[in-house]
Parts: sequence; structure tokens; C-alpha cells
Amino acid sequence: MDQAEVFEQVVKILTPYVKNPEALDAVAKETHILDDLKVNSARLVDVVLEFEDAFDIEIADDDVDSVETVGDAVALIESKLS
Repeated sequence: MDQAEVFEQVVKILTPYVKNPEALDAVAKETHILDDLKVNSARLVDVVLEFEDAFDIEIADDDVDSVETVGDAVALIESKLS
């Protein structure tokens, strides 16, 4: 799975949790998940669980703390896949 495919899947997983659809239309690696997309921080647990299921990986709590942008999520998932 290449980076573009991971990015596409991450955006697909985030979409139901996004409260700012305009930011979603212009989503990029630099897009901040909480500040730009307005994803509720309490819902991040659900997002992480979906990442784990979709990519068949395990994400440690410490790793989750380092994810702020869509690009951070993509990089973390890629690191778990390799």
C-alpha cells in the first residue's frame, strides 16, 4: 500500500467524525485533525480503533499522542505497515 492509498483511507476513516466539511474538501497532510477538521478529541479513540482495523495494525497510546495532522497519521500508519 503506497502513501497515497494510506492517505485516502485515513481521510475516509476521518470523514464521519469531521465537523468542518470545508476543511475536509481541502484536506492535506498539513491539515490539523482537531483544529482544522474539528474532530472531537473524545472521538479520536474511535478513529484510532478504525485505523487499527482498516490497516491490521496496533497503535500504542504513546504513538497516538504524537498524531496532530493527517500527515502524522499517515506517517504513523506507514511505519506500522513496514
